[in-house]
Amino acid sequence: MSILEPSSTTVRELSPSYDPWDPITSLRKHGRHVLTSVEMTVTNLCNMRCEHCAVGDSLTMKEGEMLPLKNMLDRLEQVEHLQTISITGGEPMFRASTVENIIVPLLKYARERGIRSQINSNLTMPYARYEQLLPYLDVMHISFNYVNGDDFHEVGFANSGHPVSREAAYRLYDTMLENSRRLSEDGMLISAESMINYRTHTKLPEIHKLIGDMGARRHEVHPMYASSFASSLPVLSLKEMGDAIHSLLDHRDPEMWMLFGTLPFFACSFLEQDQKLLRRLRTEKNVTLRNDPDGRNRVNVNLFTGDVFVTDFADISAFGNISTSKLDDIFAEWQTKHPLNQKVNCHCDEAGCCGPNLLVADMYYPEVDFKSRKAITL
Repeated sequence: MSILEPSSTTVRELSPSYDPWDPITSLRKHGRHVLTSVEMTVTNLCNMRCEHCAVGDSLTMKEGEMLPLKNMLDRLEQVEHLQTISITGGEPMFRASTVENIIVPLLKYARERGIRSQINSNLTMPYARYEQLLPYLDVMHISFNYVNGDDFHEVGFANSGHPVSREAAYRLYDTMLENSRRLSEDGMLISAESMINYRTHTKLPEIHKLIGDMGARRHEVHPMYASSFASSLPVLSLKEMGDAIHSLLDHRDPEMWMLFGTLPFFACSFLEQDQKLLRRLRTEKNVTLRNDPDGRNRVNVNLFTGDVFVTDFADISAFGNISTSKLDDIFAEWQTKHPLNQKVNCHCDEAGCCGPNLLVADMYYPEVDFKSRKAITL
């Protein structure tokens, strides 16, 4: 039985037909990209050091002093079209004090305003910390790229800098699985993300089954970003990535929502294999394609420095600070003035496509001018 409390504001249920994190939603509504999503970094601590971590270089062993929460809440209140917030780290649930003094108040604010919320966690912390979020949180987002505890041990502590015993890793792995099952049974939407990378591309069907077994109601699939800890890891070819997606679709549970994001395949491609894959993704039951939110409808705010970043993964320095600027103003300046935004700021409404992620464009299409191309049908 769910122990979720009723929302003070009626909001539309998240589903394959409604994903407010996707910038195509606000683009169609407003006729331009507007800021609808704010992500906040609430810690630089983490009990793991995953080999693919996109923020691994910023992780620390000691937490700094955080800005007053009121500063962030005041800036959120000024965002005219805010629809979603996301909370990330590090591991946001690492310290109980962060949960009680920062995360829960942010989630309460979101629930009272009628906006959707997400937390990125590895789900290895004590269950009581997650239980506090049940009345308020919409999506618990976890990273899941394993078929067993050995995978978890090898991947999750690759950059620890000191030995981590297999037994200790197994305990955390079991905790993650149990927390996922319990939270799902108590009514929380667990969304497990798998990266398509050199380790997982042949294992995705097996990973998908385990994600279902642990109670997750959505499986997210993204290519691995070549940033931070992952910058030196092997990169898959487009063919390997396409084959992995077809294999996953062949074996998936059609009742589970599958969300594919930041894929390097576009409706403006002249390649028949790309068009075939996209046709399949668009016609499969409970499968959605999410456009990259970074810099299109989302910014990230570091709650220790107040710095505002327009993308999680590309190597772009802070583009403003909440101490001096409104988030809407920072976003508008990025949209109109930054040359990197102009490079990929394209849109094909008929394809529901907002163009490539900056890293995807640089990795696979460095010579392509996406703004000169249009969606085609072969």
